[in-house]
Parts: sequence; structure tokens; C-alpha cells
Amino acid sequence: MFYYLNGTLEHVGDGFAVVDCGGVGYKLNVSGTTSSQLLALTGAGARPTVRLYTHFSVREDAAELFGFYTSEELDTFRLLIGISGVGPKAALSVLSLLSPASLAEAVAGQDVKMISRAPGVGTKTAQRIVLELSGKLVATAASSSAGVTRAPLGSAAADAADALVVLGYSRADAQAVVASVDGADSKTTEEIIRLALMRL
Repeated sequence: MFYYLNGTLEHVGDGFAVVDCGGVGYKLNVSGTTSSQLLALTGAGARPTVRLYTHFSVREDAAELFGFYTSEELDTFRLLIGISGVGPKAALSVLSLLSPASLAEAVAGQDVKMISRAPGVGTKTAQRIVLELSGKLVATAASSSAGVTRAPLGSAAADAADALVVLGYSRADAQAVVASVDGADSKTTEEIIRLALMRL
């Protein structure tokens, strides 16, 4: 219904912002990321003109307007709420913890543990987010392991790394610890997992 609202920023509260558009004050639910960006504009009592990209949600018990500082955050929000079990509140929680770029990195690295740190988002939901958004987000920032070259893992070691990711470890940490296991090429997947877990 609305793509964006352009008006005067009247107030930024806990999880919401009010924008005056032609004398009408629109209350928008916002993420922590958007809230921080808006607060940065309000120094010394300033009432800046802002543009917030919006999503209008209508349910049987409520009609709510959500606002985002960038269209990228809006697009990510819509991808999140398209996942079964992820409602608007959970999506905002994820985007309050992680920017779209950081979420893309977490999904690319299958970092379930990081995503599950968002309030109201459990491990199973975080795993679903990783599964559903894999390949749909583009990580724009370099990962913490950038510039580090590692030899490709053998099949047993690769399977062990995959198992560790399922257990909640990040892809980078799983691959690093598996690669550090002595004689991994001659060990079974189960042996590698056991030794890797002792190091984590």
C-alpha cells in the first residue's frame, strides 16, 4: 500500500518512530538499526526530514506500519517474514541485532548461533532462516576469515564440518577446527567430529 513516507521526524521511541506527513503523524515500528540511524539525526532538538521505506501489515487483530531507513532493510524484512514461523516482531528482532549485510554474512556462513542471539528467535527458527535465505542474500562485507587460505577439506572432514554447522557453530569456525585435526585424512567423520568438539 505504501512504499515510503517522506516527512518530519517528530519522535523516536522504544521500537517506534513518528513521522509527520502533511499534518498526519504516522507511527511506524522500527528496528534497532533504523532507530539508531534516526536518533543520529535528532541532535540539538533537530526535527529532520526523513524518508522511511514501509511495510503495511494487516492481521485479524491488528494493522501495523513498519518503517526502515533503507530499502535494503525493507527487502530483508520481507524475506524474513516470508519464512514460516517468522513474524514481524521476530524479523525486527533479527534486524535489530544484525544489519542486512551482517545477516547475509551469517547466512552465508551458516552461523545459526549468531542469528539465534536475537530476542525471541530460537535455534530452530535461526536454522530455518539460514536454510530459507541461503543464496537469497548477498554478503557485502568481508568475513573474519578473509585472506586466510586453507587446503580443501577431504570428504570425511567436509562432512564433519557440515555436522558442526548443524550443531550451531559458524561455517568458518567449523572448517578451521576440522582443518586443525591431525591426520584428518585418515580418520572417519565420527572421529573428526569428536576431536573437533574437544577443541571448540
